[in-house]
Amino acid sequence: MTKNKTPQGENALLSKVKKLIGVEPGTRLQPMIAYNSAIFFSGGGPYVLGCYLLPFQTKVEGLTTEQYGTVALFSCICDAITDPLMGIITDRTRHKDGRHRPYLKYGVIPAMIAFFLMWNSFGISSSCQGGNTRPVMLYYIFAYMLYKTVSTMIMVPHTAMLPGIAPGYNQRTQFNAVRTVMDAVASYSSFFVAATVLGGISGVFVTPSFGPEHRSRFTLMAAILCLWTSLPLIFTYKGTKEESSLEQVNEKLDLREFFGQYIKVAKNRVFRQYFLFGFIMLFGSAFVSQSFYYFLETVLHQESNYSMLTMAQAVGEILGFLPAYFLSIKKNKQLPAKVFMPVAVSALGLAWLTRNSGTAIFIFIVEFMYGLGLSGMASVQNNIFPDVTDVDEMITGERREGVISTFSTFIRKFVNGFAAFGIGKLLGWFGYNTQLAAAQQSSRAVFGVTICFTLIPMVFMFLSFLSIMNYKLTREKLSFIREKIKEKKEKGYIEITESEKKDLEKISGQKFENMWIGQ
Repeated sequence: MTKNKTPQGENALLSKVKKLIGVEPGTRLQPMIAYNSAIFFSGGGPYVLGCYLLPFQTKVEGLTTEQYGTVALFSCICDAITDPLMGIITDRTRHKDGRHRPYLKYGVIPAMIAFFLMWNSFGISSSCQGGNTRPVMLYYIFAYMLYKTVSTMIMVPHTAMLPGIAPGYNQRTQFNAVRTVMDAVASYSSFFVAATVLGGISGVFVTPSFGPEHRSRFTLMAAILCLWTSLPLIFTYKGTKEESSLEQVNEKLDLREFFGQYIKVAKNRVFRQYFLFGFIMLFGSAFVSQSFYYFLETVLHQESNYSMLTMAQAVGEILGFLPAYFLSIKKNKQLPAKVFMPVAVSALGLAWLTRNSGTAIFIFIVEFMYGLGLSGMASVQNNIFPDVTDVDEMITGERREGVISTFSTFIRKFVNGFAAFGIGKLLGWFGYNTQLAAAQQSSRAVFGVTICFTLIPMVFMFLSFLSIMNYKLTREKLSFIREKIKEKKEKGYIEITESEKKDLEKISGQKFENMWIGQ
């Protein structure tokens, strides 16, 4: 009876909220909000890192672009080790709270500590003499590797939970719709806190020119945000349910079996398409985010507008959310990328064409358009992931959410780190010097910054656009796969026509008789 009450009061308001964010009537919103509260850690924290870690480590702590890139490279190496391990660990966890959920509880305190360490070298940088910043670089290598390890411990299991708690095609899209809203709330509230602490109330609108005198402000920001981004993990733990895995029987694991799990996943054509699209798309967006501050400071001389431009991108992402969601629900999950990616590419093309204009309005238009395009691209990767697990089960007969979620988290973290390393090396080759004022940079350095922000990501995004054109898994085909998996488990075999076999072979990239479902 309660679900039908929508004319007035709280239920009417809730109904409007659901309609606004695209949640179907009769669907409970609380589990979606609870599950996605962890986005404050996986989205809010990294968003602040993406906005302020570069100016902090180069302008405040004195690292060169190459040293900053080296810090990021070691974080990639850490991800390459910890992400695959965590994927196997979470899938084999035997716990009363389930295979994935316990790590949310155990990760809260480590998450606070790791985030705080990213913003405070405890006097190492201020004690360095003669411009020797190597000890500072080594400290932040340690801090970043610790942060990435903790992030892996939390986010691989969290991502792996989704296919189990949201089994339906549209239900998964709805969970990810709420995720997009929560991601925006987490990211921009964290950004607002950071900008306010670093520059006062005016810091939201005018970004200060950072220097060593801002160390104490970054420490205060870290103290506030380590709580703001980590405590919501408790709500996710309390508000989600997962079946106990205490009775789970794990086969003996050796190196052959460990690597075999990932080799099996790679045989899945849908997975390869998902991985390729995400890898290339995120590489392009990482180049944009990692070089944006340099571009504003060195090319446009508008670093004081950094906060305002970040908000312009946020407005674009928010406005792009509903169209991207409805394209996913009404048509298919890959369509938003096909529609919105040209918008992002056009925005970067505009940045290239107007780089010498000196007019601020153009960069605001660029950031708004880029945010609009980014909203469509990001929704595709998030929405496709749960479906990959079902195709994998059709091929192997096993559920490996942890292994597959490893790639989802690894792509994001590896690409951002490796892009920072690549940009650092590239700008170092072009002669960019973090300790020089913008007007003192050489024309060669300015050109290097420009191509990192515009031409290079445009190429990556165009390639990712081509890759998503080959993705053929639709709602109807996924429903058919899930139906046949259920039939196989109940009867030991499935009834299927030759044309349906060919469809499954096209989706999976495997001969029907070689798949679990055909044996």
